Amino acid sequence: MTTKPLLTAPNQIELAIGGMTCASCASRIEKKLNRMDGVTATVNYATEKATVRYADEVTPDDLIATVEKTGYTAALPPPPAPAGGEPAAEPVDELRGLRTRLWVSAVLTVPVIALAMVPAWQFDFWQWLSLTLAAPVVVYGGLPFHRAAWINLRHGAATMDTLVSLGTLAAFGWSVWALFLGTAGTPGMTHPFSLAINRSDGAGNIYLEAAAGVTVFILAGRYFEARAKRTAGAALRALLELGAKDVAVLRGGTETRIPVDQLVVGDRFVVRPGEKIATDGVVDEGTSAVDASMLTGESVPVEVGPGDSVVGATVNAGGRLVVTATRIGGDTQLAQMARLVEQAQTGKAAVQRLADRISGVFVPIVIALAVGTLGWWLGSGSGTTAAFTAAVAVLIIACPCALGLATPTALLVGTGRGAQLGVLIKGPEVLESTKQVDTVVLDKTGTVTTGRMTLVDVVPATGEDRAELLRLAGALESASEHPIARAIAAGAAEAGTLPPVAGFVNAEGLGVSGTVEDREVLIGRPRLLREHGLDVPEEVARAAATAEAEGRTAVLAGWDGRARGVLAVADVVRPTSRAAIAQLRALGLTPVLLTGDNTTVARAVAAELGIDEVVAEVLPAEKVDVVRRLQDEGRTVAMVGDGVNDAAALAQADLGLAMGSGTDVAIEASDLTLVRGDLTAAVDAIRLARRTLGIIKGNLFWAFAYNVAALPLAAAGLLNPMIAGAAMAFSSVFVVANSLRLRGFRPVA
Repeated sequence: MTTKPLLTAPNQIELAIGGMTCASCASRIEKKLNRMDGVTATVNYATEKATVRYADEVTPDDLIATVEKTGYTAALPPPPAPAGGEPAAEPVDELRGLRTRLWVSAVLTVPVIALAMVPAWQFDFWQWLSLTLAAPVVVYGGLPFHRAAWINLRHGAATMDTLVSLGTLAAFGWSVWALFLGTAGTPGMTHPFSLAINRSDGAGNIYLEAAAGVTVFILAGRYFEARAKRTAGAALRALLELGAKDVAVLRGGTETRIPVDQLVVGDRFVVRPGEKIATDGVVDEGTSAVDASMLTGESVPVEVGPGDSVVGATVNAGGRLVVTATRIGGDTQLAQMARLVEQAQTGKAAVQRLADRISGVFVPIVIALAVGTLGWWLGSGSGTTAAFTAAVAVLIIACPCALGLATPTALLVGTGRGAQLGVLIKGPEVLESTKQVDTVVLDKTGTVTTGRMTLVDVVPATGEDRAELLRLAGALESASEHPIARAIAAGAAEAGTLPPVAGFVNAEGLGVSGTVEDREVLIGRPRLLREHGLDVPEEVARAAATAEAEGRTAVLAGWDGRARGVLAVADVVRPTSRAAIAQLRALGLTPVLLTGDNTTVARAVAAELGIDEVVAEVLPAEKVDVVRRLQDEGRTVAMVGDGVNDAAALAQADLGLAMGSGTDVAIEASDLTLVRGDLTAAVDAIRLARRTLGIIKGNLFWAFAYNVAALPLAAAGLLNPMIAGAAMAFSSVFVVANSLRLRGFRPVA
């Protein structure tokens, strides 16, 4: 059995962190913040944010000061933008500056590498041209690495930038020494390009191509990482930009168009066909079809009318609506979705926390290994050049940036893609839960069923006309607000226009009566009809009993002294539920139907869905006990529900999935929110979560395997520093590209 951790720190804040250049930076900031009393922090390198929980005695200024003492910048987040407001400006300046630095360095480096690789092109004094071209690459192109390494050195720390800066400056410094004080600067000097290490005293060897090439390769890796991070977060930005920008508010009987951020709760606003609904609200006037596909992934427009709730950012596809605003700004469903997505992207899975711990101690170990490599090669009499080149290759190949990007980039893409499909993943820990789940507990009402009564059958007595029975019964029930009455009235209205009702009377708990077309019509329990002197034939009583045995609610309708037939109403199974349960089985999950309804209804629904295990007639508090009992049996349990009565069970389950059509408390208690009110979304959620976890594990395997395999090769002198730099940059790009594959995830058909 698993339980969710309790938070002891009452406050939470998110800080924007600046100056991080690798996973070690994030690890160091996190470590410093967590050393503060009453503080629990998670720093994410990919999103450049720190999520901090802190006690009352700590202030945000204290947190910012701690980050700044560590050598980085921190700032409080801007106030949340309203749904549909102008999105915050994207940090494109940094990306543009990185691109400029990369292109300048690449243009200067190409001739340096070409001259070094092709001895036939090595004219007199070519080495001095190489120095002229390589110097700005190492100094200007590598400035971000050198600056970060210096800042960290001042704070007594070493990061990935330390390795890059040491490696490139060592290669460049050695070349300058060989040119000015050794024999490399003499006219006519040539040397062949080799991927391996050649033994010599080093006085005639230069490594300008390695210093410039490594800088360019690592700059390219950083640039593509930065681009990929922005691409990976595109789904979240698109989500935030879905909302309307302005709205036509009704004030004093006239329409006034105002920016959406000036809307207040209680305002009535107009939505014309084709317009976006400005914010969450309730329809006051008009009927229409609302297209929620961009928000929920549901392709079929939903019919709405007076009293129905609508969600901001969805599109009015039909008639004119007047809506009363019930939620605005950060309280809207769109804003809540965005927060959930961002929270998921800033968290860390257990497997990533292991990677962070490794990267935190990795740099000093690598520096020690480089020093040891240098000493071993010198001690073996292999020459200064061989020793130096091997040591530089170790420094460069070791940068585990891929390790730091393995989880965040996959989370960015996976949670963003989930948001597009109407699946909100609350945190990375959820991904690990989905892999172990073997049992899925399904709440009945509103989860596998529609959650509302629907007319499913009309059974007339012998000699009675079905259409007439439905028309008169529907007319009478249209005067009632009871859910059963509304279901019958809606079913009858689909068949044609209903006549008016006079003298309507509601007999509490029994049924209703009234006059329709000069007939005294009664609808309700057999007792009501008998009390009014109506005969209930055996065939009508038998039809009602049959309907009840099938889990339906049966009511009798009669007039002129006799019961004329039975109308059966039920909370019908969603059209997609049976297929969804078959797909859950295909994922290795055993479905269990859990409901407070009576056993007859529950078993009828279970039989229709193909579910073998049913737990019925349970109180809300007992739902938790059912989940706990399954866990005690050794099962790992997922719970799918939508109501307040499901919230505790959702929290108890190893994996809680809340239907987005459900209550806020259910959504808050869950791990995954299914914005689409459809059980197939649960299938998509588990498939996507498992796929994302698979990508993360693949990324981490690649990053670990790369370092484990490459370091011995570099120390053994089998890698040229420039090739080492290219391989290191490629590993990061590979991890990001692998994560971006999640953008192609497709929902079940």
